[in-house]
Amino acid sequence: MMSFDVERVVRRSLKRAAQFKFHRDQGAQAGRVLQSLEQKYGKADPANLKLADTYARDVFGNAVYAPWLRVYTAFSRTFKEGWIPDNYYGSVVVPSMKGSYGKLSDLKSISRPIFGSDAFPDVAYFANGLFFTDKNVVIPERELESVVFGQGERVVFKLDGSGQGKGVTIFNREDFDREAIKSLGNGVIQKFITQHRVFNVFASKPVATLRFTTVVDNAGGITIRACFLRLGRAEDTHVQSDRDVCVPVDLTTGELGREGYMNDWGATEAHPDSGVRFSGVKIPAFAQCVAMVLDLHQKIPFARCIGWDVTVDADENVQVMEWNGEHNDVKFSEATQGPCFSDLKWERLITVA
Repeated sequence: MMSFDVERVVRRSLKRAAQFKFHRDQGAQAGRVLQSLEQKYGKADPANLKLADTYARDVFGNAVYAPWLRVYTAFSRTFKEGWIPDNYYGSVVVPSMKGSYGKLSDLKSISRPIFGSDAFPDVAYFANGLFFTDKNVVIPERELESVVFGQGERVVFKLDGSGQGKGVTIFNREDFDREAIKSLGNGVIQKFITQHRVFNVFASKPVATLRFTTVVDNAGGITIRACFLRLGRAEDTHVQSDRDVCVPVDLTTGELGREGYMNDWGATEAHPDSGVRFSGVKIPAFAQCVAMVLDLHQKIPFARCIGWDVTVDADENVQVMEWNGEHNDVKFSEATQGPCFSDLKWERLITVA
């Protein structure tokens, strides 16, 4: 009994330490964004910032949730009730509304078995020493190259748990190395997607991605809550979160917003490399993208909020590049399109978290 009590105390202490670090890091990140916004656009109204601070304490129960509310406020030049701080989302909503089920998205090789959809561009997987197909058939290593390059001359390898553009390696047929993949670790090999011409005019090398956020409400209804387009820079091989340009997408029309935002949250009306303007551009096959992510979320409703990275290829086929069932980003959507989740009463989760 004594041993059990000690273990429980240690677990609680470790959890508190992890939470402290999480909120500290989130606060520091939000502080940098707020400073950048105020340098670019001037100081936020102190009265509105005070509303954000009060809302953090009164609604979410702790001042640690104020920094992201301050960012949303400075960005919007006003305060809006119903916003969800990103660190509240990560520390309270994610464990309450997803539990361990959201972690399934880290395991790239199980997307096909879960969703049973050809929309995933997966051609092979490597896991625990074996290469195998999207049909779970083990591939003899001597046949690997012919299987992997059956649909094109380039493939993308993504590590389990990869995200934000990290853990991604692009191989051409001539430089493909199965030993390199083994050394990297478990993951998925996907065909390289030739993106739609609408995306290509912005940046031709990195494949643009649409980030959809879907939620399951308490009645089981599944809805789209936010969407933005992530564009890479001209010389990047793939979209990377520390360099991308994010453009809000109208959920009704599929049209891009007039302004996109750089990594420092600075606004731009055109892609910084190509100079192509965002205004007036409509996402191709947008209705099909919406239908796809809603249908896929029905397969895993117990992960109550999911971020989907989707693109549209040159033939207007929807391609689901990956899904994020854990701490998918909500701060950009909350600032640009939110409050996105106010009807869900997530702020009440604090009493049971």
